[in-house]
Amino acid sequence: MTIDDDAVHDDDTADTAAERARRWRLVLGDPAAAELPALGGADLAMDGALAALYEASGSRKGGLGKSAPSVARWLGDIRKYFPSTVVQVMQHDAVERLNLYSLLTEPELIDSIEPDIDMVTTLIGLGRAIPESSKASARALVRKVVDEVERRIADRTRSAVGAALDRAARVHRPKLRDIDWNATIARNLHNYLPEQKTIVPERLVGHGRRAQVVGKDIVLAIDQSGSMASSVVYASIFGAVIATMRSVRTSLVVFDTEVVDLTDKLDDPVDVLFGTTLGGGTDINRAIAYCQGLISRPTDSIFVLISDLYEGGIREEMLKRVAHLRADGVQVVVLLALSDEGAPAFDREIAGDLAALGIPAFACTPDAFPDLLAVAISRGDIVGWADANELSRRGMSDEE
Repeated sequence: MTIDDDAVHDDDTADTAAERARRWRLVLGDPAAAELPALGGADLAMDGALAALYEASGSRKGGLGKSAPSVARWLGDIRKYFPSTVVQVMQHDAVERLNLYSLLTEPELIDSIEPDIDMVTTLIGLGRAIPESSKASARALVRKVVDEVERRIADRTRSAVGAALDRAARVHRPKLRDIDWNATIARNLHNYLPEQKTIVPERLVGHGRRAQVVGKDIVLAIDQSGSMASSVVYASIFGAVIATMRSVRTSLVVFDTEVVDLTDKLDDPVDVLFGTTLGGGTDINRAIAYCQGLISRPTDSIFVLISDLYEGGIREEMLKRVAHLRADGVQVVVLLALSDEGAPAFDREIAGDLAALGIPAFACTPDAFPDLLAVAISRGDIVGWADANELSRRGMSDEE
């Protein structure tokens, strides 16, 4: 039997054209029905799920309506026919485009949701609007996302922060039991005497007994305004991870026009998140004033302000407080966002005023945050580090 290469090529071309037509039909929906081949089977169900969301406000008569069962069926359909990444996008779009907060206020619907950061921020934003009957399911969804993020960042955070604390605790007149022999040998290799086959150390390197004392104080102050939602989630999880380290004293404060100290909830980041209230005004000055009262050892303290810097309080007073913190020896870090998306819109004038004080304001990804903390603990060059990691420019994309 012989194979006709031209026939095979023609079949391949026909298959490609048919697949292209099928995809366009799914993209364009009913308006393309007259021009493109009809859909059937699973494709018809996929088209229905897409139409219910993206054509509900257009010419199509479909839609999810207000019926909880119809939303539940739709959630089941999209999970059946689309990959997880697409499901997350469609869930987010359903809330935004169709105002489907019912999607998040019924236990049977929450149980159907593919958990991601966006869904967590939406749940946190709903807060007290979630019925009592749904709160257990809502917490379970948040718990799943928090646990996943914590697994991703915990080891790296403890490693980076722990190493920085080791370096910060290093001393040059250690007791015998505290000598770091590897570091001492490395520091004194230039004093090697070949004839004696030995090193004569000029300087001993060792560590203080940091395991028994608190080495550094870290204060996290998080803006609760709506644009900072993802940052609230990530900062809360990082705060909970850092709080497990005995040699660090961690405080976590969230603020809008009011200030809420959630330090006592740091043993469970889910409790922290449900203790926040996204949205509302912003009084950064008031938050910094509260945090100043938490700092008793300025030269051993790192103050991390996470905010878009839109100040509703007393602007000049806020800048004076930051200047005083820095003058007292506090390592001040200002993040416009702690998220994967970069910085939202932010107050450029205040960011410029902070830069004039020697405090850069930039966005930071969760993956880079452990290294940033390590630099801050070591009192390193944060500006140089941010520039080297191209983080100081992340916040500029909204106007450039």
